[in-house]
Amino acid sequence: MKADNFTNKQKGDYKSLVTTYTETRAGFVDLALEKNRIATPFVEQARSLKLDASKAKSPDDLLRMPKIRSAMLKAAGLSDKAETHLEESDKELAIQNLVDKFLKPAGTGFVEELVYRFLLTKGDTLGGSMRNIGGAWAKRKFASVIVARLRNAGVKIEFLLNSSKQWVDGEQEVNIETIKGISWKTVNKQRTILFDMTVDLVDKKNIDVCLFSLCNVDRDSKAFQNAANYIALGELKGGIDPAGADEHWKTGNSALSRIRKAFASRTIKPKTFFVAAAIEEAMAKEIWGQLQDKTLSSAANLNKREQLDKLCDWLINL
Repeated sequence: MKADNFTNKQKGDYKSLVTTYTETRAGFVDLALEKNRIATPFVEQARSLKLDASKAKSPDDLLRMPKIRSAMLKAAGLSDKAETHLEESDKELAIQNLVDKFLKPAGTGFVEELVYRFLLTKGDTLGGSMRNIGGAWAKRKFASVIVARLRNAGVKIEFLLNSSKQWVDGEQEVNIETIKGISWKTVNKQRTILFDMTVDLVDKKNIDVCLFSLCNVDRDSKAFQNAANYIALGELKGGIDPAGADEHWKTGNSALSRIRKAFASRTIKPKTFFVAAAIEEAMAKEIWGQLQDKTLSSAANLNKREQLDKLCDWLINL
């Protein structure tokens, strides 16, 4: 949201950027639902493990059940990453130790013990996902608005998929979480937005959102070494907890300052923007000040749809 184009009730006032109590409460509910959604596959896997393991009459019988071998490795405390560094003999030893030291002492409750230990290891994986949940939620919300605005304008788009690293027709419905980029063409220009991109020009730092004057470009393209191809770069913060808002702004502001400095050395001045879910009054004043003195090109509160729509329109029309 640009300072000279602030059109909501507090026009021209930094307070329009502040996250309200109602928005904070709604954000916590959204993230809680998201956490439950992410946790569901782990819970289902644990239920399936319990069902299969219950067919065993003793812990030793589990050793002869290859369909649950992977789950038993998890229960033994091995993560997916750890498994890749171990020989088969090491894995067998880990499972045998699980059976001898933990499942047998559990007596008739060996199945429950197996499931509990499985969940302990998977919980670490889940914890990592939870730490990134705010960013993933923010990216999905931001990308969804970009896609909606482009589709409503009748602009043909393409998606860069995370899995295949290939561009696909944007007419097909895809899970926004699975995309790494959005590309489109109009009569006068071609554009690409890439998310979570390591930018060599900015000390190889990760940038949340980058807009390029390119179309369908490969992520390994040398075109990204050309500063002139960058139109805008932005920071996207999805954490809703007010207690962490100031830290998010400090981190984002530092990243944006680093971006401006890196491009200034190349006599290029791309636009910079900041979008966040938690914006407290003190940081709103700082953001507003940067909008007024043109340090920051645009900003929006992720919870305020009108602001987000306006920022996305601004980005699309650059």
